[in-house]
Amino acid sequence: MNDAISPIYQGQFGEFTITDGDRREVIIYRAGLAVAGLSFALGTVLLLTQPPSPLLWQGLTLLFALFSLGLGVSLWFIHIYFQLLHRVLQLFWAVGSMAAVVIMVRGSEPLPVAIAHHPPLLIGIGFSFAALTGIFFKEAFCFNRPETKLLTPLVPILLLGHLLTLLTPTVEQVLLGIWAVLFLIFIGRKMIQPIPPDIGDKSVFAELHRQGQ
Repeated sequence: MNDAISPIYQGQFGEFTITDGDRREVIIYRAGLAVAGLSFALGTVLLLTQPPSPLLWQGLTLLFALFSLGLGVSLWFIHIYFQLLHRVLQLFWAVGSMAAVVIMVRGSEPLPVAIAHHPPLLIGIGFSFAALTGIFFKEAFCFNRPETKLLTPLVPILLLGHLLTLLTPTVEQVLLGIWAVLFLIFIGRKMIQPIPPDIGDKSVFAELHRQGQ
């Protein structure tokens, strides 16, 4: 739709229109989520169905890189009213990504093996998943989606359970599978959701910007 004929919306602090640039940002946000979700789901399937091998570890590492890239893109283009929260989620992603790079460069084991054998490594790389959980929480709060309501507690439960060695391997595998399925449901529903709700009330963004927030 051309910007010139875009409908006028009434926001909390005044009227606003949705531009082509706004729509592109939402499309890129959703594309990043799709890359992250599909990479995560495929990695989960491979991990749960394939025997351990160097080729598997290489594939999982590549899929994690794609997951991280997609997540980073989404966090750049996501529309969140409070800029501080937005920056915190981006910082979490950066810390988690850097931790993963350090493990891959300096570690003696492939990334998936290192995480499995040394749970404390999740303290660093887990920041990426904390950022993802932030997206799930935002989506649950804004759109009341049942899959994101389940993912918001499920992700930290699984990660903390592995970090503290509180979960059996079977329970971890079940939770990981549920995570992957719910993630796919989430991105599938995002693909068919109308674009304007993902943009939000632009008058709120303008007011927060005016207040310097």
